[in-house]
Amino acid sequence: MKALPAKLLAILAFWLFYTPLHLCASEAQDVFDADDFRVELPELLVRNVSTTAAVVCLSPEKLNALGDTLTARINGEKKELIFVNDRAEFDVVFDRKEPMSFKIGYFTHVLEINPMPLWLSIVPPLLVIALALSFREVISSLVVGILSGAVIVGYYSTGVTGIFQGFLRLIDKYIIDALSEPSHVSVIVFSILIGGVVALVSRNGGMQAIVNRISRGASTPKSGQLATWFLGIAIFFDDYANTLVVGNTMRSVTDKLRISREKLAYIVDSTAAPVAAVAFITTWIGAELGYIQGALDEINANATQIESSPYAIFLGSLEYAYYPFYSLIFMLFLILSNRDFGPMLRAERRARAGDVTGQTADSTGIVDFDEFKPVESAPLRMYNAIIPIGIIVLGTIVGLLYTGYDPIVWGNTEWGFGKKLSATIGQSDSYKALLWASMAGLIVALLMTVSQRIQSFNESVNTGIDGFKSMLNAIVVLALAWSLAALTSEMHTADYLAGLAAGNVEPWLIPSATFVVSVLVAFSTGTSWGTMAIVYPIMLPLIWSLSIESGLESSEAMHLFLNTTSCVLAGAVCGDHCSPISDTTILSSLASGCDHIEHVRTQLPYAVTVGVIALVFTTLAAAFDIPWYLAFASGIAGLFVVSRLIGKPVD
Repeated sequence: MKALPAKLLAILAFWLFYTPLHLCASEAQDVFDADDFRVELPELLVRNVSTTAAVVCLSPEKLNALGDTLTARINGEKKELIFVNDRAEFDVVFDRKEPMSFKIGYFTHVLEINPMPLWLSIVPPLLVIALALSFREVISSLVVGILSGAVIVGYYSTGVTGIFQGFLRLIDKYIIDALSEPSHVSVIVFSILIGGVVALVSRNGGMQAIVNRISRGASTPKSGQLATWFLGIAIFFDDYANTLVVGNTMRSVTDKLRISREKLAYIVDSTAAPVAAVAFITTWIGAELGYIQGALDEINANATQIESSPYAIFLGSLEYAYYPFYSLIFMLFLILSNRDFGPMLRAERRARAGDVTGQTADSTGIVDFDEFKPVESAPLRMYNAIIPIGIIVLGTIVGLLYTGYDPIVWGNTEWGFGKKLSATIGQSDSYKALLWASMAGLIVALLMTVSQRIQSFNESVNTGIDGFKSMLNAIVVLALAWSLAALTSEMHTADYLAGLAAGNVEPWLIPSATFVVSVLVAFSTGTSWGTMAIVYPIMLPLIWSLSIESGLESSEAMHLFLNTTSCVLAGAVCGDHCSPISDTTILSSLASGCDHIEHVRTQLPYAVTVGVIALVFTTLAAAFDIPWYLAFASGIAGLFVVSRLIGKPVD
């Protein structure tokens, strides 16, 4: 036998040494076949957005023999997969329409991928804003916007058939999911209960008694305006009740004191929404918490966690809520100084001369809604309103402390009382607190009304139900807003906006931009609640994402987040005051017996003045880390200077 050539011997030796090593290294690759895995991808894939996919091992006995870590090739890129309970998750990014290949050993799976272009994520919110600005109606705008997004998601999820499915998803996915979320249900129930309390304390005469008591001391134009101002603050729990009760009640008093109907309408309108927007327990708080919760859900699903509760976020944002507070303060400056400017000055001088209504006033348009009038036989007793509302306020405080109490926090000797209280509220269950308190307030209002024989039990129950019904429109807007928030989260709208803003817009500019956008939307739509429904889901995730990506610390990001939260609310109220189609502006005109156009003309310069000072003196200043109390004080000083320099004595 001839000797083997040296080259052949070398090859044989290499093979003998390499093969065992190769078999060991590729063992995980070779034992699997085409039926051993299942690849799972989200229904919707978005271009250039990291997606969490998963692979499930259907042959756990093979996996157990090899260990929990396998090497896979995904689109040719090697990834180490760690399996937990036969399931491993991995992140993948798609930048175009292409097949996705997944390979482990002999198992190879190819999926046809059609990721949605990220820019399409902005279509639903832009469509909502455009329709709201064009048609001045929010509910239909929200519906069309959600439908557009559902169709886009359907097409990029299942193809052409998904377009039809998108229409169905509006109700069976987005609306139902919004209404089945426990926190959302809590907001709805709380809003309904508050509506019932407002109706009962109105019909049993408690609210009217408060009105009569405050207005009793009005004897001069100044004291009459002050009484109206105090009354507007006292009826803090609902802006509609505030507007209708104060306007109708004080109209005869202010006419007698020669205060113009325009000034009455201004005081009524500019105390109603600002007070209801920032008070702790109102018909607004449920909606505000709902919008904030929706934004927190998206942020916590995609970015650094925000541990604070929605109620703690709301309370923290109040130090930045400049416009509502400035509106009340500016009005007080004008009243105390007996000064006005612009069209309001002419109206007040005309009233002092004896013509309180003006030539264009239309007294036939005065409204006097029955649900806010006491029943004819009702005794006017203040405690009929004070006790139920006091129970709601105190009950909420007790509920927050009870659900958030932590002995470790209160046993910390290094923390002061304020920090302990803040931590307690931050980890409290605000929804439980609000539900417990509002339910207790409703029961007490019902029992007080029945026990005094103001209304029978059946009549009182029907009054409460009428109050429930008054919240229906708000609940519809809430449900649609939650649905839009879920849709924009699914489509990664915040990622697209953050990508546009990154490197182009500094985070500190976002609060001011949010205020301006909210003013424009509210002015065009005429609704504060609708504005919040549109703007909150867009701007809150944006500011948090942009702040974190810009390298800001969590504390700095929270500072901007709270500022932006307040700017949505403040801008919505400001734009609402300026809008001729605002529901509260119209109701203020009607309840005060003032020509609507004259009310808008006389209030507009005041609302714009306060809005500009709030934006320039405080919102921008707060973005530069100027302490909020210094920014707030500078704004007050600006309001005082304007009232003295531009305002002129009425008499």
